[in-house]
Amino acid sequence: MAVVRKKWVTAIIKVAISLLLLYFVFKKIDYQQVWDSIRNTQPHYLLLALITFVLSKLIAAFRLNLYLHHLRILLSHLSNLKLYLLGMFYNLFLPGGIGGDAYKGYLIKKKYGVETKRIIAIMVLDRLSGLLLLFIYACILTFFLEQEVITKYQWLSAMAMGAAILVFWLLNKRFFNYVNPVFWNSLWYSALVQFFQLLAVYFIWKALGIDADLFSYLFLFLISSIVAVLPITIGGIGSREVVFLYGALWLGLEEKNSVSISV
Repeated sequence: MAVVRKKWVTAIIKVAISLLLLYFVFKKIDYQQVWDSIRNTQPHYLLLALITFVLSKLIAAFRLNLYLHHLRILLSHLSNLKLYLLGMFYNLFLPGGIGGDAYKGYLIKKKYGVETKRIIAIMVLDRLSGLLLLFIYACILTFFLEQEVITKYQWLSAMAMGAAILVFWLLNKRFFNYVNPVFWNSLWYSALVQFFQLLAVYFIWKALGIDADLFSYLFLFLISSIVAVLPITIGGIGSREVVFLYGALWLGLEEKNSVSISV
């Protein structure tokens, strides 16, 4: 009973933080301007954004199944996709209760009897692989940004990309050697996942009728996606908007456009 109560308290705290962050953001900018911008979006571009987002999730499900098959957990792609979508649901709507990854791991262990630590490991590696590509794409985009605050550190981006890949590979080899053979394939899947996510943001950018600073908005999206992974809000709601707001101030972008993309 105490565990259930603790989970509900955690969920309530996350909801409160999300609402607090959203309140903070919309105290800083004119909510009506953001609403007008969203209301005037071009629906065909939003449809394309939805399609590319769904494609990114399909590829992410294939990436997870790559790990599962290597552990001889031979889920069909359809069964794995259903499990993946169910995990997404739990991650969004039960953040203080049964997490999506934990629930997927529970079902897989129950049906296939795989060692618990191996199930946890592939769930963590699946997440880390996605985070790694978010970071790599963010580093690549720094070479397309013109803001002086970033251009003078571009040499660090090249070093950081190489170091991140090397560290992740060493981590795999040292602690998760049993799935290391799929390391490079999982990275390719992650590259496709994040590419289609960026494509979705591009179509949102087009839908809002913004005609400048594309790479800056894509860069902020990647940073906000990394921040949204932190388990302090409901599905990243609030934390994304804060990153877009302060990122707009930092990069000299229109705040209403930046927050509109996030919303």
